[in-house]
Amino acid sequence: MFSKIASVLGAGVLAVGGMVLAAAPASAETNPHCARSTQIGSTAYITWNGQTAASVKQYAGCGQNFGYVYVWEGFRSSHRSYEICAAVRANGDAREGTQCSDPRKAQAEIWSLGTNTLNKCTRADGNLSIGGTERSARTSERC
Repeated sequence: MFSKIASVLGAGVLAVGGMVLAAAPASAETNPHCARSTQIGSTAYITWNGQTAASVKQYAGCGQNFGYVYVWEGFRSSHRSYEICAAVRANGDAREGTQCSDPRKAQAEIWSLGTNTLNKCTRADGNLSIGGTERSARTSERC
């Protein structure tokens, strides 16, 4: 009897463990250019018609800075097409490493290319565009 109960409990633990793993996001905030990157500075937020639509973050790693934009699931579920862009701005100069998504694919996230700006003051810039209307946000500057 005890072994049957232990067997059932063991199966339940495995099922719960499997659900926890399945619920975790597969790729959010995993930098495809540098697995050892960490967030620096604050997180900024892009809003659309009063709704928080996306997060903008800056990362450093592998001797470079990266911009990152993540579109929140609530926004993705109500918008089928949009474009997102991520970049790094150094010392107030032009954006560097800019990468933009295909507006027909409604991606959940985008990473900028790495920039050689660790010796400069930088911030991440993120944009969200739909049909010619654009919203943007910038993280705090890090020196």
